Amino acid sequence: MSYQAEYIWIDGTEPTPMLRCKTKVIADGAEPGIWGFDGSSTNQAPGSNSDCVLQPVCVTPDPLRGGKNLLVLCEVLLTDFTPHPTNTRADCLAVAQKYADQEPLFGIEQEYTFFKDGRPLGWPEVGYPAPQGPYYCSVGGDYIVGREIIERHTTACMEAGISIEGTNAEVMKGQWEFQLGILAPPAIGDQIWLARWLLMRIAEDYEVQVSFDAKPVPGDWNGAGAHTNFSTAAMREGYDAIIAGCEALGGRVEEHIAVYGYGIKDRLTGAHETARWDTFSYGASDRGASIRIPWAVEKAKKGWLEDRRPNANADPYLVTRVIVETICGSAAGN
Repeated sequence: MSYQAEYIWIDGTEPTPMLRCKTKVIADGAEPGIWGFDGSSTNQAPGSNSDCVLQPVCVTPDPLRGGKNLLVLCEVLLTDFTPHPTNTRADCLAVAQKYADQEPLFGIEQEYTFFKDGRPLGWPEVGYPAPQGPYYCSVGGDYIVGREIIERHTTACMEAGISIEGTNAEVMKGQWEFQLGILAPPAIGDQIWLARWLLMRIAEDYEVQVSFDAKPVPGDWNGAGAHTNFSTAAMREGYDAIIAGCEALGGRVEEHIAVYGYGIKDRLTGAHETARWDTFSYGASDRGASIRIPWAVEKAKKGWLEDRRPNANADPYLVTRVIVETICGSAAGN
């Protein structure tokens, strides 16, 4: 019997790309291969030359349809099979291969906000909920909304073989987070994009939208980030390499901020557990720093660092590429 393959790709929408998908029915025993789409409808081509190519890069079981069905994450190519200008994975892969000897690894903490009827899920039609404080890692109907979506998403990720590590309710009501890793690039980016797609697809069933906006509600409310944990073999063996990594990041602040997601200046204000976007700092256990060194890392004198600057809407291929370029390049003397 034939099966269904859900082809998923990242489009050319600016300033923040969207996920697109379509279904292909494939004969039993055949593998999902190269396919195509109309790039003029995804901000990736003009109508006069609209064909774009889908090249599978990550195939997993489809936990929603079940059976033999598959999810097929693709990168976008031009018809000459070179990377499309919107294909950020290709450069990420090249940088990862260049510095593979340093064994870079990532874990990403993906925050997001549920919306329904134009407002965060669980918020009143008029006015605001109680100030943030009791919602983080909370339990109970007064504080938690959307848990049924979270539970389904976590199970779906596990069944798809996605390396989800945990979930928690976040500081603002209607806001949640999942953690994913520990993986090398570009696999960490592949799995973040697939996990985002699964979350959005499951939320459809509840008529809920998923927002990855950096500052989904203006005012005295937390933004949404994608805190990025990073280590190399040297960092996992010694503290000096961690400090050297922090110093290297401090030397390329503008380059990093430029690819850490749209709306970053609205989120990185120096308040709500952030450092300002135009300053740089690092410190142990400091959630107000650009880079946090976890307390356990400082105590053990080895481990990893956490870059707290990337937005929830950041492209993980861009984020991981620039971090590897900066830290591994510095360690290699480049």
